[in-house]
Amino acid sequence: MSEPTTLAARLARFAISTPQENLQCPSREIVHLSMIDFIAVARAGADEPVARIAREMVLAEEGRADSSLVGSDVRVPARAAALANGAAGHALDYDDTHFAYVGHPSTVIMPVVLALAQKTGATPSALYDAALIGLEGASRVGAWLGRTHYQIGFHSTASAGSFGAAMAASRLLGLSEAQTIHALSLVASRASGLKSQFGTMGKPYHAGMAASNGIEVALLAQAGFISRPSALDGEQGFAETHAGECNNAAFEGMGEVFIFGDVQHKFHACCHGLHACLEALGRIIAEGGAVSGQIEMMSVSTNSRFMRVCNIASPTTGLEAKFSFRLVMALAVLGYDTAALDTYTDAICSAPPVVALRDMVVVSIDDTLAETESVVTVTDKSGVQKTARYDLSDPLPLAEKQARIAAKSASLISDGAAQQLWDNVMAEQTLPIL
Repeated sequence: MSEPTTLAARLARFAISTPQENLQCPSREIVHLSMIDFIAVARAGADEPVARIAREMVLAEEGRADSSLVGSDVRVPARAAALANGAAGHALDYDDTHFAYVGHPSTVIMPVVLALAQKTGATPSALYDAALIGLEGASRVGAWLGRTHYQIGFHSTASAGSFGAAMAASRLLGLSEAQTIHALSLVASRASGLKSQFGTMGKPYHAGMAASNGIEVALLAQAGFISRPSALDGEQGFAETHAGECNNAAFEGMGEVFIFGDVQHKFHACCHGLHACLEALGRIIAEGGAVSGQIEMMSVSTNSRFMRVCNIASPTTGLEAKFSFRLVMALAVLGYDTAALDTYTDAICSAPPVVALRDMVVVSIDDTLAETESVVTVTDKSGVQKTARYDLSDPLPLAEKQARIAAKSASLISDGAAQQLWDNVMAEQTLPIL
């Protein structure tokens, strides 16, 4: 009787043996958008303290001039570049989110493929193949680990992301399935990240750490490193020790059906848990149903998950503002651009018109709503109510998504730079430039 197939073996087979034609799928168009989004966000975040510190550290270490650093003209070893670039990509918390994964996929995977493609001289096509493998793999592993893993305190961006990073790196380095099994099993010992770090530099560091992990284990496996193949799903393995739910249905159709295409891009520069609320409120504002000075009360209903994530009632700092239903709703009604980075400042938080409108907002729990949904009601002083619902999981037409990504990137890095980046990525003719 043959030994049962380990999860590492199943993931390795997907990473290495999925034919290139299977990767020419609708999700590849979303990979392009996510690459544009990642690079724009990383460039915009390059001067954030966490990005600067990480960059200065890897520059001080020096080493092989293999891969580019965002915010610097100096090249560094691929593993170091992935760490610094991953941290930069998540520094503003403005990068994409996959709700099945329960994390941020692109800020982990894009630094891996960009660094290794430069190191190895890979073609743009190979880069995007590996990117989709890593993004899909991370999304599937995150769904396999489930909500329990996240709710108990692990940051899935770092944990599930490390496995996706290892898969992307293995694909781009041309590892065998056997070598990739060892890489994936080895990264089970490196995949970590605690939600206790949220609100600190530790959170964006998690993204860079996961990207670096993936490159490190793939290079070790390439050099002959071996590990225990059951390290993910075996006794005392990753799932058992990290509260994994082992939702094996997460792997159905892997290699033929791609769930990464469900990724959600951020179009507001705040916690993703606030976005459905802002989109619903935006519909009411567009219809003239939320006019400052005429409002008696505003309410938002949301899934209970977000009450501990983004429900700071009276934020006093720009960072806290990004995690407050009440504050962002006030900003939207008053005409502040919630997509703009400079909207979220300490001064704006304490502005009397903002505070007055903020205090008219009531936040309530409705667990009949999915995590991606919010319902907003605005009541004016005459008693007229306007209600709107928005679900982030509702399909957004590709053309609309493209337009919003283009506008977002232009706002972050200038019109000319954004257009150049767009043309480069969409053509798949040359490697993207950080």
